[in-house]
Amino acid sequence: MFELGIKSHRPLREIVYEELKMQILRGTIVPGTRLMEVEMAEQMGVSRTPIREAIHKLEKEGLVVIEPRRGAYVSRVSMEDMLEILELRENLEGFAAYRAALNMTEEEKQELRKVEHLYNEAVKEGSTVDLIKFDTDFHSLIVKGSKNKILVNVIDQLYELVLRFRYLYYDSFEKFIKVPDQHKAIVDAIFAGDPERARQASDDHMKDIIELTRNPDKNRREAE
Repeated sequence: MFELGIKSHRPLREIVYEELKMQILRGTIVPGTRLMEVEMAEQMGVSRTPIREAIHKLEKEGLVVIEPRRGAYVSRVSMEDMLEILELRENLEGFAAYRAALNMTEEEKQELRKVEHLYNEAVKEGSTVDLIKFDTDFHSLIVKGSKNKILVNVIDQLYELVLRFRYLYYDSFEKFIKVPDQHKAIVDAIFAGDPERARQASDDHMKDIIELTRNPDKNRREAE
């Protein structure tokens, strides 16, 4: 399960922490899993100390729950958690798209168009891993293109939770039927230098995702 970059010059505790964190965010270690220090130490080829330190650090970030006399477990993600994350994304990314339409360089716009195409290919090929990667890249490029450093820092932190959400709940390609068209609307507005249209396209995209999260059968009924 674990592949550690032991040859790295970074402290072992950091390597163990980052690996364990990514396993949780990607859903490789599913919510509710008990984290057994001895077993994990053997798998990683390390002592229990960096494992224990990583678990306590992840508890502070809300990814792990430690229960007295029961041990450490990967925290669960509720519907309320998902909706709060998505509502925050709607507001922040709408602003990011507005700013990107005003501030993105031509080179950044071309990179955005390229990632848009790669995302569409991932949908056609049915590649969940690529779909998640290029969707993340797509939105990250827009945020970066906003040229607002504080916004970039805030959303970077949020995207760790977003990554976990994607892996846990984006389990059906029916949910992505309309995404290519929605991405295109955002990109077209940014290329046109139209900030209001870019914000609206981003808002529409996020509202649709929120609706699908509340009502997961909506796309299935529309496709029938």
